[in-house]
Amino acid sequence: MTEPRPRLILATCCLSLFLVSMDVTIVNVALPSIAADLHATMTDLQWSIDAYTVVIASFLMLAGSMADRLGRRRVFQTGLAVFSLGSLLCSLSPSLGALVGFRVVQAIGGAMLNPVAMSIIVNTFTDPRERARAIGTWGAVFGISMALGPVLGGVLVESVGWRAIFWINVPVALGAIVLTAKFVPESRAATTRRVDPIGQILIVVFLGALTSALIEGPHAGWQSPWIVGGFATAIAAVVALVVYEGRRAEPLVDIRFFRSWPFSAATVLAVIAIAAFNGVLFLSSLYLQDTRGLPAVDAGACMLPIAVALVVFAPMSGRLVGAGHARWALVGAGTATAIAAVLLTSITVDTPLVQLIAAYAVFGIGLGLVNTPITNAAVSGMPRAQAGLASALASTSRQVGSALGVAIAGTIASATAPRDPAFAAAIHPFVWIVVCSGLAIAVIGIVSTGAHARATVRGVASLVD
Repeated sequence: MTEPRPRLILATCCLSLFLVSMDVTIVNVALPSIAADLHATMTDLQWSIDAYTVVIASFLMLAGSMADRLGRRRVFQTGLAVFSLGSLLCSLSPSLGALVGFRVVQAIGGAMLNPVAMSIIVNTFTDPRERARAIGTWGAVFGISMALGPVLGGVLVESVGWRAIFWINVPVALGAIVLTAKFVPESRAATTRRVDPIGQILIVVFLGALTSALIEGPHAGWQSPWIVGGFATAIAAVVALVVYEGRRAEPLVDIRFFRSWPFSAATVLAVIAIAAFNGVLFLSSLYLQDTRGLPAVDAGACMLPIAVALVVFAPMSGRLVGAGHARWALVGAGTATAIAAVLLTSITVDTPLVQLIAAYAVFGIGLGLVNTPITNAAVSGMPRAQAGLASALASTSRQVGSALGVAIAGTIASATAPRDPAFAAAIHPFVWIVVCSGLAIAVIGIVSTGAHARATVRGVASLVD
């Protein structure tokens, strides 16, 4: 970490993470403007977010294995180029359908970035302490990028227009391509996994069917054959995935990883924590702008405390994890998330902004504390050759959480229009779910950091090496 080249490699990888993660949240603050310009419904707005996150979640593991086979730097640069092209196309969208389609293009590029970047980091920093610090930086950038999205988005929407939130990606992605060519060495795995098309198809079917059923359920009816069939298809796909992958010598999803308690906990925590954050962010953007009538820049400013808290607490989380105190970070994250959600359980159209700002600040503390232990638990103890797959699974869990958070939050509140004052009360049921999520994070953090849990990591590492 003291030599300049490793730090430049880390900075380049974090730059790609910043782009992909921020794009999940920067769109949220632009939703009212997009809805007005492209005549979008609540369901349309949910798809503008989830088309991106579902595609990324579906192809992260494929991208990781491609990078191991074809070269990590090559796939990383290709991902940056495709992400840049998708962003440019999104900014030119003439309709909501076109925007959703171009978000898919953007997501295909984004899927090539995070797991590949993490694999590059793990293979660059071989010392466990240095790797923990590097992962701490990575986790901090992930959280900060997600929190800064609404702030930057509000400024861009108010000053230029919603299309500017996509323009900003293009020069940054092109700069990252240049930095990658200059500082990141090419690398491949010593042994590569065979292509697993059936596993990949099952992942796409599972995520697509589940998200579609959640988003379309309120409008089609929960007893509609299409919705019931969607849930049944999702269940069948995940069961088939577990059975099929468990029998493959070189699976796309290595089921043996889940014998590690910390790894399994990291997967569950990523889904819970990110679902809670993205759901709250989705509803807050609509509530602040449509229900309360705030301009986009003011709505973004209200959520600025999330970013401020992240800047303070994400590095603290990295130090705690590096010192072997991941349990403290997770218990603190869960407690903060629950407290923040409690502050939002009684909001009305006239709730003082001080209360909202305080809730967002505490929420930022929780998000800042949770990211580093999730990432570190996913890759620590695993052989370096498996780092790409392990980090891809952790990244997939985050994107699944993003998609589910928006889908569930929108589904719960969809009966009331955002411009209706009653929309504030419609948010309450989801916020109570977030309270329970915070408590679950704390409990899982205690269970997954004990002596027995650490012993399972060593067993799995020897098994998959």
